[in-house]
Amino acid sequence: MAKMESDTTIRRLKGLGTPNSVSQVNNVSRSLHGGNGYNSDPEKKPEVNLFLLREGVGASLVFVFILVLWVLVHLSLQQLVIGKSTGEFNAVRARRHLESITSVGPRPVGSPENEVLTVAYLLEQIQHIQAEVAAAGNPHRLSVDVQRPTGSFSIDFLGGFTSFYDRVTNVAVKLEPEAGPSHLMLANCHFDTVANSPGASDDAVSCAVMLEVLHSLANLSTPLRHGVVFLFNGAEENVLQASHGFITQHPWAKQVRAFINLEAAGVGGKEVVFQTGPENPWLVQAYVHAAMHPFASVVGQEVFQSGIIPSDTDFRIYRDFGNIPGIDLAFIENGYIYHTNYDTADRILTDSIQRAGDNILAVLKHLLMSEELGDSSQYRHGNMVFFDLLGVVVVAYPARVGTLLNYVVAAATFLYLARKAARPGSGGCRYMRRLACAAGLTVLSWLVTLLSVLAVALLVTLLGRSMFWYDHFYAAVCLYGPVAAGTMVLVHTLAKNLYYGGVRLVELAELYFDVSLLLWCCSLVLFTLQGLCSAYVPMLMVAFPLAAKILLTSEFKHRGASAKYCVLYLLGLALPYVHFMFLIWVVFEIFTPILGRSGTEIPPELVLSTLVTLATIFLSSFFLHFIYLVRSTRWVLSGLGSLFALVFLLMAAGLFFPYSGNPDSPRPKRVFVQHTTRTFHDLAGRVEGRDSGLWVNSFDYTAMKYVTPLIPELNDTARTVCRQDHPFCGYPWFLPVKFLSKKNWYLPAPEVSPSIPVDFTLVSKEETVLGTVKLTFSVTGPSHMTLYLLPHPGARLVSWSLGHGTPPFDVSGEYFVFYSHGLDAPAWSFWIEIQPPKEPDPSGPGGMVSVAVSSHYFFGPDQRTEQMDALLRRFPSWAFPSSWVSTYTMYRY
Repeated sequence: MAKMESDTTIRRLKGLGTPNSVSQVNNVSRSLHGGNGYNSDPEKKPEVNLFLLREGVGASLVFVFILVLWVLVHLSLQQLVIGKSTGEFNAVRARRHLESITSVGPRPVGSPENEVLTVAYLLEQIQHIQAEVAAAGNPHRLSVDVQRPTGSFSIDFLGGFTSFYDRVTNVAVKLEPEAGPSHLMLANCHFDTVANSPGASDDAVSCAVMLEVLHSLANLSTPLRHGVVFLFNGAEENVLQASHGFITQHPWAKQVRAFINLEAAGVGGKEVVFQTGPENPWLVQAYVHAAMHPFASVVGQEVFQSGIIPSDTDFRIYRDFGNIPGIDLAFIENGYIYHTNYDTADRILTDSIQRAGDNILAVLKHLLMSEELGDSSQYRHGNMVFFDLLGVVVVAYPARVGTLLNYVVAAATFLYLARKAARPGSGGCRYMRRLACAAGLTVLSWLVTLLSVLAVALLVTLLGRSMFWYDHFYAAVCLYGPVAAGTMVLVHTLAKNLYYGGVRLVELAELYFDVSLLLWCCSLVLFTLQGLCSAYVPMLMVAFPLAAKILLTSEFKHRGASAKYCVLYLLGLALPYVHFMFLIWVVFEIFTPILGRSGTEIPPELVLSTLVTLATIFLSSFFLHFIYLVRSTRWVLSGLGSLFALVFLLMAAGLFFPYSGNPDSPRPKRVFVQHTTRTFHDLAGRVEGRDSGLWVNSFDYTAMKYVTPLIPELNDTARTVCRQDHPFCGYPWFLPVKFLSKKNWYLPAPEVSPSIPVDFTLVSKEETVLGTVKLTFSVTGPSHMTLYLLPHPGARLVSWSLGHGTPPFDVSGEYFVFYSHGLDAPAWSFWIEIQPPKEPDPSGPGGMVSVAVSSHYFFGPDQRTEQMDALLRRFPSWAFPSSWVSTYTMYRY
């Protein structure tokens, strides 16, 4: 009977809505449970009438809170068009342009599809617009120029290389007031594609949008204050060549004051502003003021410009070579099919076109009527903090205002903590020591959590189940998320029960709220000192929780974790948390697909598990408060452990296959297949080796694991070995990415005989007065060629006729030159200057330098062979093998 009464007393003590105010009941509880987390020290404060959380209620509140915010984020992403369109931009007509451009198929530089058919279609549509303008008598002039520039430049993308282009194509259209403009705005898209992709999203849809925006602006009855150039550039996929040709050579470029660049890193969805500037805050202000469906983040800008994302856009060219500011927009959703044959027009929703068109048209109209464009130098200095809230409104303010705001919030936080330390009875130094210890414990819990998750990720990799989440993203969340959350809950539960045995739970909850506030505040100060505009994120994560806690001080002091307190506390977190969850969505939407094309050397499990862990740590920061408001966490830990165990068993059993060929939601495995013939010459010019084969590259970590059962020849016996004395290992790399993909396969096959073979000729060799040797070459071949230079030990590449004349430093000792041409290009002539070695290396190949040239046939009859087609047919439906014919020829001098 006494046991039943005790249990009843304990049940009454537990749970939301059950006060523990009766001294006699407290004494019974202490006697039964040794304090149960409450103070048993008579010198400490007596218990007061405070509520604690039931474990189930606390877990449910957090789960529902996160779920509701995640649903809000996804609903906002699906709402492509907000409100009613003005009707100025016709998305249906733009869609017809998109379908017409993509109907010709892939459009690599140099192909008839790119240089003739697409150019003809663009010119035809522009002529229609010209005729409309002339017939309507609108106060504008419209001029067209087809530019075919030749040039060269160096870029530090992908480790650094040099680019040379010859007669690539630009279609430039200038819309100007009748009086003629002094200043121009530039709008840029590109109509070329990578090989084997129709490129609907990258970047035909942007060109379709620009055609319709041009049509709308040209038919305005109101005269424009400034002019605008619409540049349809035909060589962006060749590493930004056509934009360089325009901004450095076209006469209209001298009047360009700012630009808008339309790009894609995914297929469809919302176009996001992810770069602006440099400086020139008036551009962001123009977007904020004019865009009808805003979607922007300065966080994306700082992440992208950090180089973490292996991509680049024409924004870099206009910024670095044109010294003009701009706005960079890109579609980022569904990057799984970016640069694949699935990038088709039918996957792009008309509403996606409508929102992009509404935004670009509104922003351009605003800029073309603005004072700032006419004298942009006056408004140049300063950066902007900008971000949108669920795509409804954009918040933007100058970075200097952001710095002031950040320091005000930080000062308010430190004042809040200082006042708590100075309260009577808190013992000042004792409070600060407890705060410091709790902060140290929290950071320790983060490290333990990260190590625990990485251990699981390593186990997944060792089990051979890497990338199981590629077609099942939430499986990764359900595997790594419970480990991260469970480890943190466990660490804090152990601390509560073992380290804080004599401290009241409500005091611990208050302490760990202060810890979360302190750690976010430290990151706020650090970001601000670094000059990062992204400091607004920790500012939000400090300001709103702090304000909510101050407003709820009385409620928590007198009633503890009451229902009212818990609900209002979560509401106070809602705005910063919903924005933070949007940023988390952006991170996973970009990086998850990227891990499917990051090469064979980067373990994707470590990357994705780290991202999941960081997201969990950041989201859990202000929920530590709840961990210390519940008496027990055993059911939470049991639930998280069960979820982890279930998903781990399903993963280990192989039930999560990484790839999918489902047309509705494809997740293809990316493979490059080249049918190549390689020829190697010695110092005397004799052929010392020659072979032909099918060279296969996997561009994700699983390599050929899932392909080998279907194509048994692609096994370890066919793996290639890098010849260090051959430029770029002796293989025809199209881009300098051999450091990303070191696992590749070579299957013997007959020689290739392209109709346009490479003719590589040493025109002259002369010794200079400085003791260097100048080698002059002439090359003819297909539209895409790559040149590799490998100075021998002791030799040094001093200068060349490419780029700005000075070869970019390369830590590997090799040099990569990317060449392409449009139609009717002459022979490519260039020279290099070598400093010979003082003492030849007897173990080396002899001579000064090894020079190799490879050719790439991306279109026409030369692109395919019977043997390659036979291999391609054996690949499963869930693979995307991008294929072409190539050659590799090496010479020593």
